[in-house]
Amino acid sequence: MDITSDIHSQHISRQFNQELDELKTHLMAMGGLVEKQVQDAVSALLDRDSALGQRVVDNDRAVNDMQIKIDEECTQVLARRQPTASDLRLVLAVIRAASDLERIGDEASKIARNAIDLIEADSGNRGFVEVRMISEHVRRMVRDALTSFARLDTELALKLVHEDDEVDNEYGSAMRSLMTFMMEDARAISPILSVMWILRALERIGDHANNLAEYVVYLVKGLDIRHTAPGDLDKDMFEPRT
Repeated sequence: MDITSDIHSQHISRQFNQELDELKTHLMAMGGLVEKQVQDAVSALLDRDSALGQRVVDNDRAVNDMQIKIDEECTQVLARRQPTASDLRLVLAVIRAASDLERIGDEASKIARNAIDLIEADSGNRGFVEVRMISEHVRRMVRDALTSFARLDTELALKLVHEDDEVDNEYGSAMRSLMTFMMEDARAISPILSVMWILRALERIGDHANNLAEYVVYLVKGLDIRHTAPGDLDKDMFEPRT
């Protein structure tokens, strides 16, 4: 059943409505923090701000705490309310989304730690152009994924699923370029490896943003598209469901 025809506000229990709304609100708050973590981690590298990088590392605990709180709230809703249909999908989607947001936070922390190492080594800025380009792309994907979840916007979610391949292509191109630099100058191997780890973390963030978009489709349409080829998604979206 499409969630758009099964509105949560029609519950008899006003408290149940409030609990469901709080789950979404807390997930969006976690998403906002994670989005800032990614932005600050990249800024720490590009601006050579090791103090900012350390704050990102320190703030990772706050991201973890938010996931634990959301998981506890979801568990309580499942135990007390025994939700069904779209309400159950909402709770499950929130649990899955919180897990992916926590992993995005982990990747932001990895970026920050590598940024600190590069700053302390004063190793130049080779690869920073690639980091800037890919980071802008994946940060936009995370922001759009959160927007699609908040608005239950499957059209935007599907756009993100298709967009993930673009990030993969950008990542592959950047890695090939950096490999060429390493072969030309052995002294650049260590700093370029750190940049490669940063790019890998950014690519993983794009993957997690893609996951968030898939959960929106599951929440709204009741359709699990995790193992569906992007080219088949549009027609599958509108298959009749019982």
